[in-house]
Amino acid sequence: MANLRTAMDSAFWDLNISTPQTLDGWARSIPGEPMPMDAARASRALRMQQMETIKTIFPLGLIPSYSPKLNGSFAFQSLLLNPAFSNWWLGLVGQIRPKKLISAIKADVQGAKEWDLPVFKKIAKRFVDKSPYSIGLTSQLALSPSSSVLLSTEMHGNGEGCHNRAMFFHQLPDHDITLEAAWPELFIDHKGNYWDVPESISLDCSSLVSESGLRYRFGIHKNRGQPQAENAVNGEVPLALMPGLCAKGAFSYEKSKDLWRIKETAQDLLINTSQGPVWGSAFDSGMKEPHATVSGIIGGHCGAWFGGGKSSVVVESSEDNNINPSAKCRAPFGADLFGSACCTFQHGKFRKRYNDLTRIDARLDISSAFTLAKRAATIFTNSSVNSAEKLRSSPRLNLTLQQQMVGPYVFRLDSRILLDSSEGRPGPRIEDVTYSLTCSLRYLMSGKVVAWYSPKRKEGMVELRLFEF
Repeated sequence: MANLRTAMDSAFWDLNISTPQTLDGWARSIPGEPMPMDAARASRALRMQQMETIKTIFPLGLIPSYSPKLNGSFAFQSLLLNPAFSNWWLGLVGQIRPKKLISAIKADVQGAKEWDLPVFKKIAKRFVDKSPYSIGLTSQLALSPSSSVLLSTEMHGNGEGCHNRAMFFHQLPDHDITLEAAWPELFIDHKGNYWDVPESISLDCSSLVSESGLRYRFGIHKNRGQPQAENAVNGEVPLALMPGLCAKGAFSYEKSKDLWRIKETAQDLLINTSQGPVWGSAFDSGMKEPHATVSGIIGGHCGAWFGGGKSSVVVESSEDNNINPSAKCRAPFGADLFGSACCTFQHGKFRKRYNDLTRIDARLDISSAFTLAKRAATIFTNSSVNSAEKLRSSPRLNLTLQQQMVGPYVFRLDSRILLDSSEGRPGPRIEDVTYSLTCSLRYLMSGKVVAWYSPKRKEGMVELRLFEF
């Protein structure tokens, strides 16, 4: 089933989006942006923990990724150190951009008139030059069965400096509490542009989903410093990233109903072979039952801002630190309603080696019901809505197709369709697409290795994802 909780989570600052731009493997979604696709959401497992499992799949444990930001585009990551104890573990990961290293050596070779000792020394220095390399260190300490602390830092040899993070988790019987600080924090908008916020601090309390389907969360968030555009040239700094303190609360109610479902039986666990019946479970326990299901979620959120809140038309970038003083002001108080409706159809039990899984998920998202109503009212008046309101009010349809290729390997296609005219283009259009190849790991019950590529962002990486269908 499509992830309905994205509807509420996207209103806060802790929704993780998969990206190879960081060694952690994710960047934050920006509140107020359109809800991201399910394929874009990062894995629940920490990157270091993912690498411990998937490193055995690749030669020498080198896990590839692709990103246009990286010099040479391709990069390889490897888990260098991973000691673990009863209540503490440490992970050290290294990354190399081979094309940058090879290009530097090639330039030295082509520029050499004679093959003498200085040339060999210059080439040798390229291997110890820190610019093609990055390194990340993550440590987690369990203070008690319900509390833990996580510290992480990553350093890039190309002069980007250190990225640091500190997190505290505490589990209550019906709530989760998270305190987090990052300096700087990397965010990504719906266009695939990255923004660095110098300092980001959050305190969040979220409830577990009750049997009735009710869920709520509240928290405070503070941004400090002017956001910097990582790969945008001209544009508008998102208001949610401007300096200031925000207190926000949200609630949601979700419900799901099976139109039909074929329950798993004891006979399904027996697979007939030439040597007789043997026990065998589905490749993924979350996809073992054919079914058709409809589900939905509705909710609302409200927030109050204190301080800051002006967004410039010309963004601040690494090359130009000037900020245009003409800016749009952020409203000190805001409230809105959101909702999603989903329909899921699955054929097959994902047990056989061929033709045993076809699955389609369709999810309609409305990120802002108030702006949608305001926009509808303009039909009867002469008023208009600005581009930001038009962005939030436009409904979007997320389609996910999964088709078994052979055994545990599944091809997945995620697309997001904008059901509105935008930027002078009439009618609905495809806003984003992600291609994925997944390999389910039966021994993890519901875990899979996912290799995905986003043509819009021109990025791709390999992840381990758990309990995602």
